[in-house]
Amino acid sequence: MSGLAVTPISTTEAVVVSLREKILDGAIEPGQPLPEADLTREFGVARPTVRAAIQTLCHEGLLKRERNRSAFVPLLSREEVLDLFSVRIPIERLIVRELLTRGGSLDEVHAALGPLTELRTDSPWSAVVDADMGFHGALARAVGSPRLERLYLSMSGEIRLCIAQLRPSWASPAALGAEHRDLLAVIERGDVAEAEARMTAHLDRAVHDLTD
Repeated sequence: MSGLAVTPISTTEAVVVSLREKILDGAIEPGQPLPEADLTREFGVARPTVRAAIQTLCHEGLLKRERNRSAFVPLLSREEVLDLFSVRIPIERLIVRELLTRGGSLDEVHAALGPLTELRTDSPWSAVVDADMGFHGALARAVGSPRLERLYLSMSGEIRLCIAQLRPSWASPAALGAEHRDLLAVIERGDVAEAEARMTAHLDRAVHDLTD
């Protein structure tokens, strides 16, 4: 019997996936407490499973935990956004520069553009976040530097939060497809300075929308 291979996931992973989607879709608001007992009842799982899921999301940066307080979704302050992008922009410029200098393949990046161009006005915001992260992650992998890829991934949780917080600023998720298609077209022209400048402009827009 032939067919698609299905990779089973654990109960903890299933809770992580569900909570992550709710966070990125805005169903769980920043600052909203997530008591373990409530999540245990909601998902019908044991408390250690919920605790492990919360730990995973805290490690990703999508949840935060403080002493004597339930986990909650952090709201990145203006200063935190500026600090994050003061690191992200140079790294993404480096990714573009190294990609063009090393002559890396853009096949995976083209494949990652697909989900962005397929976004609709009513697409869930978690799909927007996944598509955006998929594109930028593909650029990082295309360089062929495991260290650079790990460096980019270390910021991925906070980047996801930023994209989630951009939701009110976008009239339609579909606009993201055109913006990333234009960015890829500039990269494909092979001019390093032009590609770095376009990447900077692309990310500067996010900074403006998040801090204005």
